[in-house]
Amino acid sequence: MKNQFSISIALLLAVSGVAGCKHAAAPVALKATATGAAIVETSGGKQFTPAGSLLPAPVVVQVNDEAGTAVPGALVHLSGPEGVGFDPADGLTDTSGQLTTNVSVGGAAGRYQIVATSTDKAGKAFSLKLDEIALGYQQGLGAELDQKYCSRCHSSESSAERVSNYDNLSVKPHLFTDGETLNKMSDADLLAIITHGGPSLNKSALMPAYGSTLTKAETQALIAYIRLISDPPYRAAGVVYAQK
Repeated sequence: MKNQFSISIALLLAVSGVAGCKHAAAPVALKATATGAAIVETSGGKQFTPAGSLLPAPVVVQVNDEAGTAVPGALVHLSGPEGVGFDPADGLTDTSGQLTTNVSVGGAAGRYQIVATSTDKAGKAFSLKLDEIALGYQQGLGAELDQKYCSRCHSSESSAERVSNYDNLSVKPHLFTDGETLNKMSDADLLAIITHGGPSLNKSALMPAYGSTLTKAETQALIAYIRLISDPPYRAAGVVYAQK
């Protein structure tokens, strides 16, 4: 019995030792079969999504050669700030010279800049930068209000949910992403024009008053949304911004 017990222990230790020596297979390194000279965006930049979630659509980038022809088999690496995720983060361009990746933004509201990088035949890196926008609670509420009350006139694109009225207006409303114009207006100006209509700031009477439709908190949420999606990015007057 003693010998049988010793043999059993020895076998158990041997099996455990073998199991302990097993390692997960290392991921296979991707190897480029071609190189390009530039990366361009196909789709997916400047999307809006709730903080901490996936972008509504994948980000698609394309690698081109010096002549602007798509390059299949080029290696692309995606990177971004802390909290940003990619699926995949590395990949080879397909037969159309494109790489598609699903991107999730960080948990804090704000702009997240993602970078797609590849290398040329000399091994020199070249890249493309794209901005994605994460909406916090207030900006998310503003986005909902935009879809419900504003985008029919302030967006030139129609969707399955609504038909744009933009082209029918004699005075074209500013797109909410029009930072060149809206960034020059103070929050108080935006509050006044949303609450009391265009004539309150000597603007078009086609802009109706929403003071009896939206609460002040809802109007502030709409302004917060406009500020976040502004292009170029909004920078409040009198605030000093640190360089990254």
